[in-house]
Amino acid sequence: MTGEGHAALEAELKQLKSVERHAVIKAIAEAREHGDLSENAEYHAAKEKQSFIEGRVLELEDMLGRAEVIDPKTLSGKTVKFGATVTVVDEDTEKEASYKIVGDQEADVSLGKISVSSPIARGLIGKEEGDVVEVNTPGGGRSWEIMKVEFK
Repeated sequence: MTGEGHAALEAELKQLKSVERHAVIKAIAEAREHGDLSENAEYHAAKEKQSFIEGRVLELEDMLGRAEVIDPKTLSGKTVKFGATVTVVDEDTEKEASYKIVGDQEADVSLGKISVSSPIARGLIGKEEGDVVEVNTPGGGRSWEIMKVEFK
């Protein structure tokens, strides 16, 4: 994963441990004060949220512990690979788009970050500027020309 993605996961982990955990413990304590726990919806909702938080903490700790952080700025070359920012032009609509190829956990299409294991990234990897790539996406087949490959 990229350093940016690693930092985002660390920030989420810190938020869960230092803020969310304490808030849910407080909510459980308040719900217990209301009496009978078997019919206490607030208590059950808080316990469910606590379970989610603890599961996510374990998941994040595992991801961060196994992560290999790669700085795209240290990479170079003309071929598309992990960490590359690729500018493409759709051959049908002539619309230009840029995608940064990142790890699975940090992918966010709305920010132009696509997972290295996505169909688009798999179609782009190994190609160079000027190549035309045909990719089968969930929305159907697309054809792009690679205009620029950068590592930033």
